[in-house]
Amino acid sequence: MFLLRSLLFGIIFYVGSVPYVLSALLGSRISTPLLRKSVHGWSRFHHGCARWLLGIKTVVDGTLPQEPVLFAIKHEAMFETIDMPRMFRLPAVITKRELFDIPGWGPAAKAYGMIPVDRQAGASGLRAMLALARQMQAEGRPIVIFPEGTRVPHGERPPLQSGFAGLYKLLGMPVVPIAVDSGKLTPKNKPWWHSGTMTYKVGETIPAGLPREEVEARVHAAINALND
Repeated sequence: MFLLRSLLFGIIFYVGSVPYVLSALLGSRISTPLLRKSVHGWSRFHHGCARWLLGIKTVVDGTLPQEPVLFAIKHEAMFETIDMPRMFRLPAVITKRELFDIPGWGPAAKAYGMIPVDRQAGASGLRAMLALARQMQAEGRPIVIFPEGTRVPHGERPPLQSGFAGLYKLLGMPVVPIAVDSGKLTPKNKPWWHSGTMTYKVGETIPAGLPREEVEARVHAAINALND
């Protein structure tokens, strides 16, 4: 049953995504409002497909701030990546550069304000990421980073990547850590989802300007709060 529901979800979501991607690509060339409307609509479409086809309900434990901050979020599945435009106002999400090579989606994501990070480029890639993040900050947009750097199976607690500390120091923004438990609904290396409730647990806002060791320790503990 789980496999069949996941297959149905895959077919409907990916086929249904085509109009949103085409609309976003068109908007990236002629209309910023159309681009943003398409991206936000796609995120809501994904959320609806997950709710009604997979039986996944999402809840937010805590209050999400409305002012621009740096959101540091646990990353257990692609679910939360696609969910970001639905949750926040014009989020600038830092994600791996390879996603920007996807035809249609890549150019639209770049025009929307997604921030690529090229892990193979070393220091130059980090500088490029930071420059784009400062540009998005100047526009009053929240910045979203998955500080572990990649998807992590539910229950695992890898250390934060060094890029988080650099971003925190450069931007001088308060950090709101968010724990996510999406991984418990998708078995490791399996192509299906289980029904259930996925939770975003909003941690205490961490002020700007703390020493690296302290902010990393506080963020690491908060984003893993749902692993206990």
